[in-house]
Amino acid sequence: MQRRNGGFMKIVVLSGGLVTERHVSLVSGAEICRALRGRGHQAILIDMFLGLEDYEGNLQDIFDAPDGRIGSAVIETSEPDLEAVRAARRDKSGSLFGKDVLTVCAMADMVFLGLHGACGEDGRVQAAFDLLGIPYTGAGYLGSGMAMDKSVSKRIMASCGVPTPPWRDITYTREDVPALAAELEVPCAVKIVNGGSSIGMALPDTREELAAALERILRYGNHVVVEKKLRGREVTVGVLGDRYLPAVEIIPTSGPYFDYVAKYQSGASLELCPAPITEEQQRTAGEYALRLHRALGLSVYSRADFILDEAGQFWCLEINTLPGLTPASLLPKEAAAAGMSYGDLCEEILRLSLTARKERK
Repeated sequence: MQRRNGGFMKIVVLSGGLVTERHVSLVSGAEICRALRGRGHQAILIDMFLGLEDYEGNLQDIFDAPDGRIGSAVIETSEPDLEAVRAARRDKSGSLFGKDVLTVCAMADMVFLGLHGACGEDGRVQAAFDLLGIPYTGAGYLGSGMAMDKSVSKRIMASCGVPTPPWRDITYTREDVPALAAELEVPCAVKIVNGGSSIGMALPDTREELAAALERILRYGNHVVVEKKLRGREVTVGVLGDRYLPAVEIIPTSGPYFDYVAKYQSGASLELCPAPITEEQQRTAGEYALRLHRALGLSVYSRADFILDEAGQFWCLEINTLPGLTPASLLPKEAAAAGMSYGDLCEEILRLSLTARKERK
């Protein structure tokens, strides 16, 4: 992909941030940056929260960094210590953008969002970039915000005819836990309303487990959705542009559920792509994913997660507007099943995003 002047693009791959999915984001960002540099782009990796405090050169020369500032990143088996990350930043301002991040992003032809979770997928970064005239990849701020909020996105599912498990929207305090544990149906799924990567969620089978889960999840926030836990096969479907990709079936091997470890640790899950489902089931899941993508006003790409129950019914759990792009992530596997390499996928996201940003002007 080339610019009008015949040169390759200057790209900031923005990752990290001050979020529970920080490690996942940094690994996604490193892979994206490596792939784009392999295609000839002047791509550099920047941690949104830590910024460029360690950069001593001229900002005008930063896109010439020979290593793209990729560094090394791994996904640990536990979530990051965000207080330690906050303490590591010399700039103690309240901004989630670190030193010179916005300045360098404004110098780029495109910002490739390798962010995940709150402050990456919730629309705030996209809104800031829209106000500053900075082009970026993926969906816009409004669709991102609605998709990130599980309570809102489930209401959109209902309005557009995408089945989702029965659920309740609950805001609570520690004092409410005993009454909720006695009242809510079990087994169930409890999810922080704006969480991701299975952080801030629990799948209690008993009332005692439910009470403990509600107590534990308060560390992430007090607004949750509680949905009926359905038994069945876990299937996910990506959308790229105006088409859906081959579905993936996920079979956890490290435990009964597709949790944080199963998602990102090698060998912790078996992922079958294309999923061993019928053509009709693939079409049904794909059309549901496309319908929800469009109902939320999303653009470029997304990934919807489903349960396929024993009766053959698909139930949508959630939709992700910046799905992971790590080597273990699902969307690259779906793209590969459709004949698209990792580098091709990154280029296609760039191409579609350029079109989306032009249409929004």
